[in-house]
Amino acid sequence: MSPGGFPRGLTLLLGIAAAVIAVAGMRAAAWLIGPLFLALMIVVAAHPVQRWARRKGWPTWAATLALIVVVYAGLLALAAVLAVSVGQLATVLPQYSNQFDAMLDGLKKTLAGFGVGPAQIQSATQGISLNSVAAYVGDVLAGLSGLASVIILVLALLLFFIADAATFDKRLDSIAGDRPHIVGALDTFARGTRSYLFVTTVFGFIVAVLDTIALEIMGVPLAILWGVLAFITNYIPNIGFIFGLIPPAILALLTGGWSLFVIVIVVYSLLNVIIQSLIQPRFIGDSVGLSATVTFVTLLFWAWVLGGLGALLAVPLTLLAKALLVDIDPGARWADALLRSDPGDPEEDGDEEPAEAADEVVPPPEKVAP
Repeated sequence: MSPGGFPRGLTLLLGIAAAVIAVAGMRAAAWLIGPLFLALMIVVAAHPVQRWARRKGWPTWAATLALIVVVYAGLLALAAVLAVSVGQLATVLPQYSNQFDAMLDGLKKTLAGFGVGPAQIQSATQGISLNSVAAYVGDVLAGLSGLASVIILVLALLLFFIADAATFDKRLDSIAGDRPHIVGALDTFARGTRSYLFVTTVFGFIVAVLDTIALEIMGVPLAILWGVLAFITNYIPNIGFIFGLIPPAILALLTGGWSLFVIVIVVYSLLNVIIQSLIQPRFIGDSVGLSATVTFVTLLFWAWVLGGLGALLAVPLTLLAKALLVDIDPGARWADALLRSDPGDPEEDGDEEPAEAADEVVPPPEKVAP
């Protein structure tokens, strides 16, 4: 029997039913929840700017204004680069219509050489056109830069979050004495999120610069756009570089044929696999403490629930869910051991002491702001 008097099987079924209802509600409200979490993560990442300003003696209004300027300037600069680059893409693609038609004719001849009949060739290639390729590339860019479609909502939400961030420390102080584990869980979430976003941003910038230089050397048009795309897709764990590779590979195929297409794939794979798959996960694993399997599964889950923004925010959203469902409860340390990349990382004192004793001995953690 569970502590509440219900059979454990019934308790488990009720929990699963509640989780299904919650997930269905999140999917229905994805248009709001996605931008809401994006704004929250941006404020969590940028809050040290406001804290630094207040430590330097700045008044609250000046520190808040400084944070608003930093956040808005970064977002608007990124949106401007994307808007200009996508406009250039719309201008450049039609120039390669002749090359695309020639490649399509070559593909038809190749298929015919393998004995494929004319009817099968027509069926296989009738939906292939430069316009369809352009539409696909546009869909990839629009899906991975969801910020552009919700920029007004995100900017509005940021104003309220930044204003509340100035007093969040005091709110946590008011509950730290009675509920130290709540403050500790939020502190862990904020520190883990900042560390993850910092590491991902640094490596994303490195990857973007290297990809841009490589594409410029190879003569692939719009190298800056593909560098920005590589930077954005770096926030998608494990498989992000694949989404960043497809558009420049297609343009390389139109520009230089199959040889340049293969070279771009090889160069991208070497740069991104070495940096994103071998080096970066070591730093991210240390910063967020999530296993590779958990990271990949939660990526699929949040992308299914919230779409493109869910894929970009998969790791921070998982950290928030872990903080609210696992870290907040001393009796759920066993779940923490299953989620972490290193099962020896969780605080071992909580495993040796009952929850009641833990509530007495754990001091209030350092203050944190969203």
